[in-house]
Amino acid sequence: MEPLTKVTELAYALDTFYFLLSGALVMWMAAGFAMLEAGLVRAKNTTEILTKNIALFAIACTMYMLMGYNIMYPGDGFAGGLIPGFDLSFMFGGDHSAEKVLASNGETYYSGMADFFFQVVFVATAMSIVSGAVAERMKLWAFLLFAVVMTGFIYPVQGYWKWGGGFLEELGFNDFAGSGVVHLCGASAALAGVLLLGARKGKYGKDGSINAIPGANMPLATLGTFILWLGWFGFNGGSELKVSDIGEANAVAAVFVNTNMAAAGGLVMALITARILFGKADLTMTLNGALAGLVAITAEPLTPVPLLATLIGAVGGLIVVFAIITLDKLRIDDPVGAISVHGIVGMWGLLAVPITNAEASIGAQLIGLGTILGWVFVTSFITWLIIKLIMGIRVSEEEEWEGVDIGECGLEAYPEFVGAKGSAT
Repeated sequence: MEPLTKVTELAYALDTFYFLLSGALVMWMAAGFAMLEAGLVRAKNTTEILTKNIALFAIACTMYMLMGYNIMYPGDGFAGGLIPGFDLSFMFGGDHSAEKVLASNGETYYSGMADFFFQVVFVATAMSIVSGAVAERMKLWAFLLFAVVMTGFIYPVQGYWKWGGGFLEELGFNDFAGSGVVHLCGASAALAGVLLLGARKGKYGKDGSINAIPGANMPLATLGTFILWLGWFGFNGGSELKVSDIGEANAVAAVFVNTNMAAAGGLVMALITARILFGKADLTMTLNGALAGLVAITAEPLTPVPLLATLIGAVGGLIVVFAIITLDKLRIDDPVGAISVHGIVGMWGLLAVPITNAEASIGAQLIGLGTILGWVFVTSFITWLIIKLIMGIRVSEEEEWEGVDIGECGLEAYPEFVGAKGSAT
């Protein structure tokens, strides 16, 4: 066996470094979700939402190491790619030797450890989507228990079906960076939880009225959106997997540009749509428009030209405004709009792939969409229901009125602004 050449060693090192850097950008999206959600909830619920976001990241990392990664990338599966295998070798170090790289005939071009790091921050992203949708009325420990099941089992199984070489991959289902595998997955789990949880007190009147419950900190929400926008370059750009030759470098550049343009298109369209519908430049809709554009392009950020990427994002920005309005009319209470942004627009992103990718078929996209939605919603609903029966998932009315910060964490995020116990809104 010939030793690695200098060129091969350099390419391996460069692709590994790029993968790790991309993973670090995606990890920073956890901060984006935390800031976005902290800004869009009321002051009395801020500490708890921050606790959820940082705790879920640690749980996701642990469970994905123990179970998730071993399910998602087992090497072999059963029943035609429907049932994943289970390989524990990574947890005990695995084989990352130069000999293994050479034996792969060029198929291994970055460190296996880098692959795990990049994948684990994706599963944390999916779980972060759930956090905002169930905010302000869910028990902290019920949420964290669900995170164990979600990141250790529910997410990895459907991830295997596409990215681990399972039946959706064989079918020709296209999802470049996770409009379905990550975003629709997270939104489906969130929807199941919200349906069992119910709406926040005072959100919907008996007369059918819908009462707005403003967030406490719009600067934080805006900062969170900018952080997510930045992190998305690692999310989509890193999913190209390589950067060490001219073709791959050009592809990464195209993915970056298209990701950015889709976000811009989504934001502008949501801003205009909100102005037409409400007569005001609604900031929350604007922020969700940018995120919707990012979700929409995530399924295929490589094949569109920049103009089409902008339009795909713009459609996402249009959809998200009407989706948020529609869910409210259906009395499905989602404080941050996560189900609309990541779920409804995630579907659009998957269905938009054949517009620019000639290898994709609408049939395969529909099957992939339905499979992810069905699997995650049903398994999540069962998990939430079991947790509800065992320990309950909703705080008491008194705790909800006082704020879950006091009831769950015993600590207020903004104590200097509270005149009397429980008076923060």
